[in-house]
Amino acid sequence: MNPSVSAAAAHVPSHDPVRLSRFYAWAVFALTFGLMLSDYLSRQVIGAVIPVLKLEWGLLDSQLGMLVSVVALVVGLLTVPISLIADRWGRVKSITVMAFVWCLATIACGLAQSYGQLLVARAFVGLGEAAYGAAGAALLAHVFPARQRAAVLGAFLSASLFGSVLGVVLGGAVAAQSGWRMAFFVVGAPGLVLALIYPFVVRDYKTVEFAPQGKGNAATARLSLARMAREVFAARSGNFAYLASGLQMAMPAMLIAWLPTYFIRFYGMDVKKAALMAGVAVLAAGVGMIFGGGMADRLSARHPRRRALVPAVYSVLTAVTLIAGFALPPGPLGLGLIFLGALFAAAQGGCSTALACDVTHPGVRATVTATMTLANNLLGLAPGPIIVGMLSDTFGLKVALTLTPVLALAAAVFFVLASRSYERDTGRHLIDGAQPA
Repeated sequence: MNPSVSAAAAHVPSHDPVRLSRFYAWAVFALTFGLMLSDYLSRQVIGAVIPVLKLEWGLLDSQLGMLVSVVALVVGLLTVPISLIADRWGRVKSITVMAFVWCLATIACGLAQSYGQLLVARAFVGLGEAAYGAAGAALLAHVFPARQRAAVLGAFLSASLFGSVLGVVLGGAVAAQSGWRMAFFVVGAPGLVLALIYPFVVRDYKTVEFAPQGKGNAATARLSLARMAREVFAARSGNFAYLASGLQMAMPAMLIAWLPTYFIRFYGMDVKKAALMAGVAVLAAGVGMIFGGGMADRLSARHPRRRALVPAVYSVLTAVTLIAGFALPPGPLGLGLIFLGALFAAAQGGCSTALACDVTHPGVRATVTATMTLANNLLGLAPGPIIVGMLSDTFGLKVALTLTPVLALAAAVFFVLASRSYERDTGRHLIDGAQPA
């Protein structure tokens, strides 16, 4: 669920500056993939231990929600600036430092003696993770030849899904057996081993100049920041896509954060089983993300407006199924609807990014994907869990989870608005000689 990967890949030249052995390339992939797993294990383990923290520290649900949201908030604010630093300082050194930061911060979560200390430690988890997806993708795009990059980067991104599932399931199992503190230790320690090995195995590459003399794209590379900003926000349909995607991403965020607690409170599950069931829902969301974009591509091949209308349908289905699933009394029907809602919750991810790229100038598409990352984090991933927590403190968790999917209906409205100007915005760049993504 990290579009900044596309942004990083877009900065990598299409040629292969050096020939690297297949063994070395796949060794780099294995280490970088492993760190991505560690990244999302550290990010999502909090959802599994929230029920235990509630009992031990007597926290409000809004406070618990902030423990989830603070990571996405920091990631959203710092993704772009830290990515720029990584480009200039070096990807390998940056990745190593970032991994140490998020792993040590995760271990510090297990040592926290108060809510304030735990909140600060979670913020440092976000600091370490802020630009890892971008830096890791840039490195892999350099190591692998152009013919393999799409598959390799797709596999790299899938680690976010597997890490999220493992974070919830493993965290719940360890917390049930050895306490919530041990869950943070178990999740944080393996990443330190990988971080120690990484700089001894992986070699960095020299950053390519943005405007090398004599190259055809120098004029685009020299765009001013003001001009780039105007291009990024020039298309109405693209702006509506930022808003729609950001609001929709609140759905998977709230499910990952609150489903274990919901299953414990209303289905009478123990911590381990609740985490396992929540992991199934997260897996369903990942499956939806993988296939949602492909379905939109097929359905919009002859009807371009469907590029935006298909994700609007995903949003409506998310809202209807989740509202019904949480409103019903606990039982098989409600559980099935929650899993169905999870399937559609993140299905729009690829659609939104592709839509925004379609309607903007090719010279700023890397910045467009970074802007989408920013919108997803600040409009959805960060506020989603805290909104549920605040509503839960007032109305109870069941009502909070029933009401919050209304945000998905708002996302659907913005997708429909995007569809109204999508063809015109795409045509503007076809006239300019650019091709849509």
